[in-house]
Amino acid sequence: MNLERYNRIQDVLRARQTDLTLLLEEVHKPNNVSAVIRTADAAGVHKVHAVWPNKQMRTLSHTSAGARNWVEVDTHHSVSDAIGELKQQGMQILATNLSENAIDFRDIDYTKPTAIILGGEKEGISGHALNGADQDIIIPMVGMVQSLNVSVASALILFEAQRQRQLAGMYHRDTSALPPETIHRILFERGHPVLAKVAKKKRLPYPPLDDQGQIIADEDWWKEMQQK
Repeated sequence: MNLERYNRIQDVLRARQTDLTLLLEEVHKPNNVSAVIRTADAAGVHKVHAVWPNKQMRTLSHTSAGARNWVEVDTHHSVSDAIGELKQQGMQILATNLSENAIDFRDIDYTKPTAIILGGEKEGISGHALNGADQDIIIPMVGMVQSLNVSVASALILFEAQRQRQLAGMYHRDTSALPPETIHRILFERGHPVLAKVAKKKRLPYPPLDDQGQIIADEDWWKEMQQK
């Protein structure tokens, strides 16, 4: 790993927003999931949550493979479980839903810990999700169409959140909001992917990295890595 890449990764990790996230409720089209994850990465989101009917879903397409390496995806058995976990983290829960109580998405304070629910392409947001949400939000439209593609909606909302957080100085931190062990894991896995794969397979700990991003390991670790 060269020094430029090492420093770039550290800059990205320092800007990661651990209290801004999306909850995808049965968004099932791979292209949409890929686009949402790509947008989340661009907006500095560390983790996306998802509820899928088949528990797991392949999101690694050619359009988002890079972004998928940088955005963690947590899956949940139900939307109620997901909302409960997010509320325990102190997040306000927003649902993209056209209702009498819905407000313009730009009127929300996104500097608060925030989770945004995005419904599936066919059914939209479920009643369980709406009941668990603190506030419905809408993207005002003046055309004949009254809904947007889920990936487009996520981009509009996340970049409004990014704008507000940028003004509040939340992307410029002396220390990252991510735990040190998470930073080290990501630096090692993204900076030394081949060695990380072998170490994980052998259940070996990731050794420290120096200020150039190079591995600091004793002879025993290297011997274990080389053994077949």
